[in-house]
Amino acid sequence: ANRSSPLYDERRDPAHQPPVLTDLDSSGTDANIPRDQQIDQNLKIMYRQMISDAKKTLLFLGQPYRAGDQPDPGAGSLENVPHGTVHVWTGDPAQPNLEDMGNFFSAARDPIFFAHHGNIDRLWHVWRRLRPSNTDFTDPDWLDAAFLFYDEEARPVRVRVRDCLDPAALRYTYQDVGLPWLNARPAKASGGTPAPATTGTLPATLDRTIRVTVTRPRVSRSRREKEEEEEVLVVEGIEIADHFNKFVKFDVLVNEPEGGVGSTPATATGYCAGSFAHTPHMVRPEEMRKGPVKTVARFGVCDLMDDIGADDDQTVVVSLVPRCGGELVTVGGVSISYLK
Repeated sequence: ANRSSPLYDERRDPAHQPPVLTDLDSSGTDANIPRDQQIDQNLKIMYRQMISDAKKTLLFLGQPYRAGDQPDPGAGSLENVPHGTVHVWTGDPAQPNLEDMGNFFSAARDPIFFAHHGNIDRLWHVWRRLRPSNTDFTDPDWLDAAFLFYDEEARPVRVRVRDCLDPAALRYTYQDVGLPWLNARPAKASGGTPAPATTGTLPATLDRTIRVTVTRPRVSRSRREKEEEEEVLVVEGIEIADHFNKFVKFDVLVNEPEGGVGSTPATATGYCAGSFAHTPHMVRPEEMRKGPVKTVARFGVCDLMDDIGADDDQTVVVSLVPRCGGELVTVGGVSISYLK
């Protein structure tokens, strides 16, 4: 690393310096897989987060959050991965709270924070162009939400969300680069007998893999029905006991085979609905007394049901696989709903 560079930050993971590839599936430990396999996995993850799990605005951008609401009503696909995983992959594990990038309170101390979030904004811009139905919220509560910033003369300026949605109006554009993940849909799964549901019921702590049988209210839907309403896998009642200095991540698989998925990382297979990733949020001591984070994770699974041959199945087995900090996580239930 070039210590004289204005982009240098000493509190980054020393094992993740160039030319090491970013691991979009990061769970706090290095997978140490071959370079070509890492590229393939990253592309498949991006396909899922940008396309198959992002067909509806609420799935991509997340749930509404208004003044007076409880925090964390549910993040969108891109905020979970790659946003959260890149934060933790970059932070220094030798620091007490994964500083700088690995914790909310310190992330902006690292200059790469701004490049990372600039890229997340770029991907939002890309998502809008992928299909005509990919549109932003039209709710005035969102459009007129305002934030205070300082201008170049240190004067406070109030900026609304609606003022920031058109790059051209802000006099910038994004470089037109290739989208290699655009055709990286995971191969159709080979089927086989799903691993059986585990004993016990939810709520339960994710200190081990938990499998539950979930009923699908509708089966054998037509293509038009699927386009109009996305089938959504909902993991509800997620509580994180310590979200201040511990990264939490778990994967969500559907009908994972009894013998596992082989050498391919599960998140790069057609069985994976997605991952829940929560970046640590170190806050003031008085804030820490408010108790655990309570949130919900939602995953679009129309494509997945087709890929695993489960479109006609009345039930599926959903696996919740802890990858990091599972002992801190309680899950209340798993269900399937539909989103227009």
